[in-house]
Amino acid sequence: MAEKTLIVEVEKAKEGTEERPSMGPVYRSVFCNDPTPPPIQGLHTCWDIFRMSVEKYPTKAMLGVREIVDGKPGKYKWQTYQEVYDMVVKVGNSIRACGYGEGVKCGIYGANSPKWIMSMQACNAHGLFCVPLYDTLGSGAVEFIISHAEVSIAFVEEKKIPELLKTFPNAANYVKTLVSFGDVTPEQRQQVEQFGLTMYSWEDFLKVGHDQTFDLPEKKKSDVCTIMYTSGTTGDPKGVLITNESIITLLAGIDKVLMSCNEKLSEKDVYLSYLPLAHIFDRVIEEAMIMHGASIGFWRGDVKLLLEDIGELKPTIFVAVPRVLDRVYNGLNQKISTGGFMKQTVFNFAYSYKLHSLGKGRNHEEASPLFDKIVFNKVKQGLGGRVRIILSGAAPLSKHVEGYLRVVTCAHILQGYGLTETCAGTFVSLPNEKDMLGTVGPPVPYVDVCLESIPEMGYDALGDPPRGEICVRGSTVFKGYYKREDLTKEVMTNGWFHTGDIGEWQPNGAMKIIDRKKNIFKLSQGEYVAVEHLENIYVQASVVDSIWIYGNSFESYLVAIVNPNKQAIEKCAEENHITADFDSVCEDSRTKTYVIGELVKLAKEKKLKGFEFIKAVHLDPVPFDMERGLMTPTFKKKRPELLKYYQNTIDDMYKTLNESNKSNA
Repeated sequence: MAEKTLIVEVEKAKEGTEERPSMGPVYRSVFCNDPTPPPIQGLHTCWDIFRMSVEKYPTKAMLGVREIVDGKPGKYKWQTYQEVYDMVVKVGNSIRACGYGEGVKCGIYGANSPKWIMSMQACNAHGLFCVPLYDTLGSGAVEFIISHAEVSIAFVEEKKIPELLKTFPNAANYVKTLVSFGDVTPEQRQQVEQFGLTMYSWEDFLKVGHDQTFDLPEKKKSDVCTIMYTSGTTGDPKGVLITNESIITLLAGIDKVLMSCNEKLSEKDVYLSYLPLAHIFDRVIEEAMIMHGASIGFWRGDVKLLLEDIGELKPTIFVAVPRVLDRVYNGLNQKISTGGFMKQTVFNFAYSYKLHSLGKGRNHEEASPLFDKIVFNKVKQGLGGRVRIILSGAAPLSKHVEGYLRVVTCAHILQGYGLTETCAGTFVSLPNEKDMLGTVGPPVPYVDVCLESIPEMGYDALGDPPRGEICVRGSTVFKGYYKREDLTKEVMTNGWFHTGDIGEWQPNGAMKIIDRKKNIFKLSQGEYVAVEHLENIYVQASVVDSIWIYGNSFESYLVAIVNPNKQAIEKCAEENHITADFDSVCEDSRTKTYVIGELVKLAKEKKLKGFEFIKAVHLDPVPFDMERGLMTPTFKKKRPELLKYYQNTIDDMYKTLNESNKSNA
């Protein structure tokens, strides 16, 4: 490691020992050389976070939704911390009046909303295990989770009721009470009653416990507060047991990082809730907002209306997955490229000037205040005008997108890394640190990290640079997989959680994610292919929006399914005098030849080996999506599902390639 580093070595490697075979040194953030955060007065559980904020900020706006006036969206209408608390008390009393208490599993099924938060807080208050159900999950996965977790009571968004009813009769073996966030039709009530269930509308449910009060059980930081099922890229979802301590430790770490960088969250902050609350990434961010008395506004649930919601809410903190930021990047580039010669020239000059200034080590506020005001302010206004921190997580953010947004958004761009099993937070990059571009930054405080060598992939944890599987230890690590001790043992060794991701320590103490341990296969000639590493390279081609690469041990070369960049493909069509709609252009052999040429050009530039070149492509104009089961809710590729969906296309590509090779032999 270089002399100036943002991590400290806390434990020497014991390579070759039984305790830690092939593992590198253990590192920790310099911001806190202590594995345990100092106790925060009275803060031990997620319920304490909310309760204390109600005491501090009773009249502060907490949860807001846009009013619909004459069918049109209006201003955000807010409920204060005290108003939300009063509603949570009512929900909690009704849960207890129905006979459900400490340790009972409570499902929540629906898009983010104030009632989602209220239901979750009622679980926190009375010691129930909150079991979120992704609102994008189909009935099969919902049925599995209800049955596996043994959910007894479930809150459900009104429009999701028909999907939930598809899980019967099997789910009815466990769930006995359903509560709609809205109304219930007589037909729905009759349908659930024939399975022996009781179903309430939201208003009717609040009346169940209106004349009763219940003492809150004593809760400990070591208690499980949620069973969060991973969306899973393979197999059935796994129930990750997350404790109060995991969430509180992470929040303490986030605070420590921000304060060390002269940034901190406060009651003046405003956050847009649109990433799924059923995922740990958004859950911990919203817990952080609540802890500081910030305001949380909810989107309307339509990605096409997202920018409009942002414009109305004017958030100060914006959290996104790379796919959203890729859209922002592509949208900005398209606007600039069609903006006329003068506008392009001014923008490009301003961009180059600020980039050069940032390269000299100036903070982003000081790098180019004049151009921020007259050129980049339009970009800032597109995100509401007040965003000061943009945090990207859940998947790697392309280096060129991150670098571009650092210049034009007038905000700190922070890239983070974590898994459900590590409570979403293991690393986060730091503001104004240009050499962290393309990395996920150093470890967050109160987390220990080391690398483990993987000889078969050529990764050495004691090499230069150190590379290997990222392993994490500390209070943020999960308690285990619910009812799956076998899977827990697979990933936990002597207190270390093995993430399955391959990292490379940078000289400044930041971590760079370079590969995925499981996403490796062997071609017929015996060469190993690290497919995720290649996808991260090929996605940098201007013709590619997204790419899935495939190969197997019976074939000697790689093929790919590409979601092409529409602008680049239409330009190619124009140059080749192809007059057809976009779908037809994607089918044209000339277009495919052009895309392969661009991929080969990039492969040569990046000095890829011959067997890593892509030999054939299929251009799918429809992006990989959750509706077809090709992506997880956090936009990770579901490789087995992709193979299943595109199997015939893959077979056809290999058949054509093999026939071509025979004829040329």
